[in-house]
Amino acid sequence: MPASDRSLVDALRSDRPTTSFEFFPPKDDEGEAQLWQTIAELEPLDPTFVSVTYGAGGTHQDRTIRVTERIARESSMKPVGHLTLVGQSTAEIENVLKQYLAAGVDHVLVLRGDPQGGPRAPWERHPEGMDHALELVELAARLGGLTVGVAAFPEGHPDAADRDACADVLVSKAEAGAEFAITQLFFRASDYVDLVRRLDARGCDLPVIPGIMPILNFAQVSRMAELSGAALPPEVLEQIEPLADDRAAVRAKGIELATQLCRDVLAAGAPGLHFMTLNRSKATREIFQSLRDESLI
Repeated sequence: MPASDRSLVDALRSDRPTTSFEFFPPKDDEGEAQLWQTIAELEPLDPTFVSVTYGAGGTHQDRTIRVTERIARESSMKPVGHLTLVGQSTAEIENVLKQYLAAGVDHVLVLRGDPQGGPRAPWERHPEGMDHALELVELAARLGGLTVGVAAFPEGHPDAADRDACADVLVSKAEAGAEFAITQLFFRASDYVDLVRRLDARGCDLPVIPGIMPILNFAQVSRMAELSGAALPPEVLEQIEPLADDRAAVRAKGIELATQLCRDVLAAGAPGLHFMTLNRSKATREIFQSLRDESLI
């Protein structure tokens, strides 16, 4: 058992669903001010944890680390630090892990990350770096003092041969020391259930938190889904596409669909919900309140 605070893993294995919020690293000072406003608005909801992504292609690492450390120092929320392999040597990655620990951030989500040329570009290993997230899990485990989370892909990773191969990789990460997983965005509860069943069939009880992103901007989410390898399923498209030119209608329908997805995955036994906020709080707060009113969270 890692020496770090066990409250997150304990919470994921309890009967009460966890809630968490994900932010992305701001690109400039104005964006950082907006992020802190969002954090202030979401803090009263008392999430189990929050996280700040490492940025596409490994960009904005400095802001990611600085914001994560500030959350640890100045808020009541537990931060989970993100870390990818992109564009960094093993020594540099180890230094980031030590920096997180020194700041009191003892939970990390480790990922390979998208190639610097974009999600569909060929992977290029740093000359003194690593190729796979599994190696990063092993490094964090050797370093000690960290509770390690990893990414999961309900529809399969774009580079995986099939969903079975993707499940095998996730089991390997758990065996190497990962203690929880957070999924990529997805839109069908059945895809989440399928992933968990594949893990169960392999004797792996790794808690897998579903990542929830409401469709608030049709073009933006379609693009994000395409890049991540997730599909906008026909049953979602047939409800969203006719509204594409009406932003308010898209937003309302997106919140409705996301709220129902939350209900479905919780009914299927999900240990919690991880909201991808896009650094805005209003939609997340609306979904959160609906679920709380129904005593689901």
